Amino acid sequence: MSKNNFVLIRGGGDLATGVALRLHRAGIKVLITELAQPLAVRRAVSFAEAVYEGRHTVEGVTARLIEAHQFPAENEADEIPILIDPDADILSSFVFPVVVDARLIKSPPSPLPTQVPLHIGLGPGFTAGINCHAVIETRRSHTLGRVIWDGTSQPDSGEPDGDPRRVLRAPADGVLKSLKQIGEHVEGGETIAVISEQYPVISPFKGVLRGLLRDGLYATKGLKIGDIDPRDDPAACFLVSDKALAIAGGVLEALLSRKEIRQKLFTS
Repeated sequence: MSKNNFVLIRGGGDLATGVALRLHRAGIKVLITELAQPLAVRRAVSFAEAVYEGRHTVEGVTARLIEAHQFPAENEADEIPILIDPDADILSSFVFPVVVDARLIKSPPSPLPTQVPLHIGLGPGFTAGINCHAVIETRRSHTLGRVIWDGTSQPDSGEPDGDPRRVLRAPADGVLKSLKQIGEHVEGGETIAVISEQYPVISPFKGVLRGLLRDGLYATKGLKIGDIDPRDDPAACFLVSDKALAIAGGVLEALLSRKEIRQKLFTS
C-alpha cells in the first residue's frame, strides 16, 4: 500500500464541495470519490458535475475527472481530482491520513475497506467512537459545524431547512426534462420541468431556481429534484452556501487539531 498526503472526501455534492473547497484553499490536497451517476441538485456548486463534464469549476477552483491509475498525479493546474469509486476501493491501494464521508447518507455507513488514522463523518448515521472518529453537525442550529468527538449529531428531522415548499420533488417515476436553468427567475405556479413529458414540476412560489437535476436523469417518485430560493438572488446560486462553509470549518478544525494528522498532511 502506498502512502500519500491527500484527504479523501467521499461525495461531491454541494456540502462536500464546500469541504473540498475550504481544504484546498488551506493548502491541503484533496481527492473526491463519487458515484457513476451523481444526483446533485445544486449542480452549479457541486464538484460532482465533473463526472458528467470532465471538469467543473466552483468559485474559481476546478475539479477534474481522473481514472484510478492516474492517482496520485502531478497537478500542475492546481485542480482537485475526482474519481468514480462509490465503495472507496482506492483505500485498498493507498493510505490516506484522513477520510471525510460527506455523502449525507443519514444512516450508519458500511465499514471502510481498511482502517484510517482519522475518519470524519458528516451528520446523522455517524457515531464518534463507533463508526468514525469524529462527527460534524450538519443541522442548522447553534451547533452547526461543531466537531463531535464522542457521540452523534442531531437526528435527521426529515424536513429541509426553511420553508419545506422550496424543495421540488418528482411527482412520478420517469426521466426529467428541464424547462428552466439554474439561476433563472421563476414565478409561483410556473412549470420548472416535466417528468416523462407528462408530469409537471411546479414552482411553489416566486424566486430563483437554485438547483435542478440534470436533463435526462431518471427520477423516482418523491426524489428531491430541485430547489427554489425565495430570496431571488441569482448570484447565490453559484456560491457555496454558508451551511457548507460552516461544515467545512468543522472538518478543518477536526483534522488540524490532531498533531499527527497535521504532520502527514503538510509533508511534501
